[in-house]
Amino acid sequence: MPRAIRGVLVQCDPSIKSIIVKIDAGDHAFIVEELDDQTLVIKENMLPILKQKLDDILRETQAVPDESDMD
Repeated sequence: MPRAIRGVLVQCDPSIKSIIVKIDAGDHAFIVEELDDQTLVIKENMLPILKQKLDDILRETQAVPDESDMD
């Protein structure tokens, strides 16, 4: 008997989608389906966890300005 998985449609830039795919690559816990280069279906119950992981990765990649640059 088929089972349904509740999902959330997520539209984002291809660069963000590639980060989400990389996060999901380990255990396939987030993505239900990749629809195109900007659209994913994400498991509804895993969306908050995915947002947190994505925020953490984006914070790590953002450059922190030096205090000497503030002059």
